[in-house]
Amino acid sequence: MQTPNPPRILIVDDDRALCRLLAEYLQREGFVVDLAHDGDAALARLRNAAERPDLLILDVMMPGRDGLETLRELRMQYRLPVIMLSARGEPVDRVIGLELGADDYLAKPCLPRELLARVRAQLRRNAPPVSGTLQVGNLQLFPGERRAQVGGQDLVLTGAEFLLLLGLAQRAGELVDKASLTRQALGREIERFDRSIDVHVSRLRHKLADASPDAPRIDAVRGSGYVLVAAAP
Repeated sequence: MQTPNPPRILIVDDDRALCRLLAEYLQREGFVVDLAHDGDAALARLRNAAERPDLLILDVMMPGRDGLETLRELRMQYRLPVIMLSARGEPVDRVIGLELGADDYLAKPCLPRELLARVRAQLRRNAPPVSGTLQVGNLQLFPGERRAQVGGQDLVLTGAEFLLLLGLAQRAGELVDKASLTRQALGREIERFDRSIDVHVSRLRHKLADASPDAPRIDAVRGSGYVLVAAAP
């Protein structure tokens, strides 16, 4: 029986000492780890299919092309999970990163063990889900392919956005609380003052509305969660 290849992680940070520390820790946990120290080098790695990682750890503050610009560029082509790191840890940085398509966000300095937990959570939730299809109005989800369509047209979604939409569609018409959506879409527990799910929902709303005026809508229940509602025929 062939042994599956270990997950490959690319760490992008201009702090070389931190890169080596995190790489050694993750390698001991069984990951293949590559390093890049600027945005251009990271994008070059992604263009090389042989070196393309399963997950990207991306620092915000870098000289030249910073992490946010790199994220904006890569999201035009790639759907791999991205965990952002920021020494500033400001809420606005977190929101901007999530709006640009990051899957998770961690402030520096962070414990390697916490980063490991986030990495494993992202890889777990990006594992192939069950097959079959799910339909809500003119929205159709293909979990086995991690693909969604509205009116027959593909939606371009990040992994977190797809899993969030799947969680809402599985309980269409019902309130789904933010804690449950955080576990399903981000693979972790919700934190105090955590707006990550709200930002992902905002992006999803725009994508659904842009795809079709008849697409299902996502309604907010203040302080509780969200409901996916099919458009009236």
